[in-house]
Amino acid sequence: MNALFGPGGNCDEFAKSGLKGTLFAPQWVKAYGLDAYEYEAGRGIHTSPAMLAEIGDNARSLGVKMSFHTPYFISLSSVEREKRVKSVGYIMESAAASQLLGAETMVVHCGSCAKISRETAMEYATETLLMADKALKQEGFTVKLGIETMGKINQLGTLDEVLTLCTLSDNFVPVVDFGHLNARTLGSIKEDGDYEYIFDEITRRLGKEYAQNLHCHFSKIEYTGMGEKKHLTFEDPLYGPSPESLAQVIARKGLSPTIICESAGTQSADAKYLKDQYEKAKNN
Repeated sequence: MNALFGPGGNCDEFAKSGLKGTLFAPQWVKAYGLDAYEYEAGRGIHTSPAMLAEIGDNARSLGVKMSFHTPYFISLSSVEREKRVKSVGYIMESAAASQLLGAETMVVHCGSCAKISRETAMEYATETLLMADKALKQEGFTVKLGIETMGKINQLGTLDEVLTLCTLSDNFVPVVDFGHLNARTLGSIKEDGDYEYIFDEITRRLGKEYAQNLHCHFSKIEYTGMGEKKHLTFEDPLYGPSPESLAQVIARKGLSPTIICESAGTQSADAKYLKDQYEKAKNN
């Protein structure tokens, strides 16, 4: 299998294309030479079930792989139990939307640990995820819950924390955001070996199939001493990580991840550049 590439949400170019809304996003992705699309519901799910189903039908007919990003207001590690319980409800709503879209993975943020210790935050996140896992299984949902690595130092979401949370259920998978990891470690992803370490650690902790079929996010991200500041485009010369190096590693290791590009407004063009670099590396 080959790696798949696509945008997270709709880029600026799509907005200027005259296409009317996300219903046409799969057509845009396919025409752009891409293979995947992540539906962004960070501010909540505001699309009707009928429209979600139509988007999913379009994607299936075109061979575009769908994924879903859950609302940002989900908080796995909130100090308020009521908010954690509500977050399980939002995860269930996201699972229903994901099913309509035909998404195999729904991505969730881990939560904050700004006001509590990382250990306590992990305990709360564990409790919330186990509640969500039970509810998802009871309702028969098959979408995987993808736990994302995060970019700010005061957030849960180191690679180690994400992999630990993923051991709680076979329905949980890691979502590695390479830009986030680079930002929270103040630029540690510098060369091929740094990418290889991440894939090798996933294999060691969870198993080869998790690394082989990893769902990823990628963008260059500006950071400060607190980690992530803002998403950039591939044109930025100062901040990493390197898309070319990632392409080399996945081609050399024969991996087949789905890589969703989250560049600031240029996510389709940057996803295509990353795909082109991968194809070039694979054929050399």
